[in-house]
Amino acid sequence: MPEEDARERMRKALNEVHNWPSVYMFKFIFEPDQHRLDRLLGLFPPEAEVLRKYSKGGKYLSLTVREVMMSADEVMNRYEQAAAVEGVIVL
Repeated sequence: MPEEDARERMRKALNEVHNWPSVYMFKFIFEPDQHRLDRLLGLFPPEAEVLRKYSKGGKYLSLTVREVMMSADEVMNRYEQAAAVEGVIVL
């Protein structure tokens, strides 16, 4: 059950550096595509702070989203949803 072990390690690491609720910063990189962008933005509430930055050549878009999260599990669930969007690299 390596996946469960990895999930537990991530939960432990998040809990060591955050006191919940806490502002958490998510980062994603992908080739600019409106469908991908819409799917990612749809994972976050309208009040989340979103920063978009294109790579120098414009080939990639970096999306940074800051949101108040209530727990490590909430952060991990959001990452799992984002990872399901094809072509998105979750950092």
